[in-house]
Amino acid sequence: MTPDKILEYCLKELDGTVLVRSWGESGIFYNPQNRLKRGVYILTVKEKDGNHDKSSKLDRENIYRVNVGVRKNTFAKMFGVIPQRPPKDSVVEMGYGFSETDRILPHPVYAWMGWICSLNPTEKTFEKLMPLINEAYEFAKEKYEKKKL
Repeated sequence: MTPDKILEYCLKELDGTVLVRSWGESGIFYNPQNRLKRGVYILTVKEKDGNHDKSSKLDRENIYRVNVGVRKNTFAKMFGVIPQRPPKDSVVEMGYGFSETDRILPHPVYAWMGWICSLNPTEKTFEKLMPLINEAYEFAKEKYEKKKL
């Protein structure tokens, strides 16, 4: 899998989505007819470390991280607990190696919000991510409907 293939999958399979590139990442947002400035986050692909998030070691050659915002109950079923919000410039305390590739992990910073991630997922791991991406899509649609447009 490549970042572009993942983004293309989302844009093709998830109606009403748009791609926004900013802050060193590519984001897939639910935003039918571009009614909102950006839309509601579904997924991001990050290809470089940020000032507050270096735990995945994205500065390694050809390493990227896919981040997906699932419901908290799904996150808890996957990882047993919703962690506390980490202090600024820190990662959640969950005992995971956040630089491990081809595995579905809690997001190192936003796990407290129910976000998961995977570094360089293979096609097999991406197949496991697809239902989670679909859940994030449905969740984003629900959040979008609650916004006053």
